Amino acid sequence: MDVSQAIRERRSIRSFKRKRIQRTDLEELVDGARLAPSAANLQPLKYLVVDEAPARKKVFSALRWAAYIAPGGDPPPGCRPAAYVIVLADKRIRETNYQWEVGAAVENILLGAEEKGIGGCWLLSVDRPRLKKGLSVPDYFFIDSVVALGYPDERPRTAKPRRGSIKYYKDRQGVLRVPKRKLEELLFWNSF
Repeated sequence: MDVSQAIRERRSIRSFKRKRIQRTDLEELVDGARLAPSAANLQPLKYLVVDEAPARKKVFSALRWAAYIAPGGDPPPGCRPAAYVIVLADKRIRETNYQWEVGAAVENILLGAEEKGIGGCWLLSVDRPRLKKGLSVPDYFFIDSVVALGYPDERPRTAKPRRGSIKYYKDRQGVLRVPKRKLEELLFWNSF
């Protein structure tokens, strides 16, 4: 799979098969995140990988999924993620302005996962105090976001916005549809 294909096919996955992800694959995904751009090359991001059942339960309970279709977008029991990558900002290295680095790192994780046939969902709706306590995360780390990973048990599709709305939805067959704006609405050349 080339990068262009991975970009076009990648969608957020919220229903997963019961299949373990090899630690070597998880390590490769984090290595891809590590190679993302970093302002002044400070590299303040760290990654906590959670792949064991008791810890996965702690992470799952600290997340909120798919607000537009809640609770219909929550992974049901038996279809929950096989692993999580918790993206941490090390405040000893940089207190603020690491969000752009997080975006680049997480996109590398998601595209790398797509190439391996692994689905992912980037979550920012996180009960950070609960997660920090549950996983004994040191105070000098800020929990930025969580990437849920697993083998997809669904295939969301892009769609045209309905009546101008970009809210995702499930169609009559239960397929998640993700409206995307047209390129001509977003692209400008040389001036407005």
